Amino acid sequence: MAAPTALDLLWGTPDRPRRGPRPSLSLDRIVTEAIALADADGFAAVSMQRLAERLGCAKMALYRYVPGKAELTAVMLDQALGAPPHIAETGDRSWRTALAQWSHTIHARYRAHPWAIELTTARTRPLGPNEMAWMEAALAALADTGLSGAERLDTVVLLNGHIRSLVQQTAASGPEEAESLMADQVGAVLHTHADRFPEIAAAYSATGGDRGAALDYGIDRILDGVGVLIERRGS
Repeated sequence: MAAPTALDLLWGTPDRPRRGPRPSLSLDRIVTEAIALADADGFAAVSMQRLAERLGCAKMALYRYVPGKAELTAVMLDQALGAPPHIAETGDRSWRTALAQWSHTIHARYRAHPWAIELTTARTRPLGPNEMAWMEAALAALADTGLSGAERLDTVVLLNGHIRSLVQQTAASGPEEAESLMADQVGAVLHTHADRFPEIAAAYSATGGDRGAALDYGIDRILDGVGVLIERRGS
């Protein structure tokens, strides 16, 4: 019988029956351990050999459940993303509330598994049920806004791009710490060269020490623009 493909593994093709004692491994256990390895040491550290060592089994035993690293990677990504949040209706501007919640939740998932962003950039790859569900949830939030299908898709791309970029910029620390470090570096320069960069000095002095606002600022500005477009459609 042919080995399962990535699509088979992602979309739930039933396991082939096996005779004998119940196996100690399972696809879920393998993927969970692979995610833990990637979280700890980065995706580059994930190999079938290292995974087998962590699971305490022979490397060849893994191939009974997953044909290779490409298929493993596809399932890792979908499991790391998880399901999107359930978003309740909240009045006339429910689309905005829904997309804000969607954005904060996917930001938290990317922060927990920053290596997942790298995996989503592959030019050709299978899409799993969780990844599709994220897209479905965002598009559903905009379903009754009067926007075209292309405009709704582009809204999702804008939000996701902002979130991914911010996670990548702050992956080594966090949004607040990254902004604090940047402020310290800029402050060190301005201490002796403030006269050369008056606008930078003015901008930083006006922040009042506020840190970690970039995520919400970007989400709000994107949704402000979408709101203007929705109002135009309504008129």
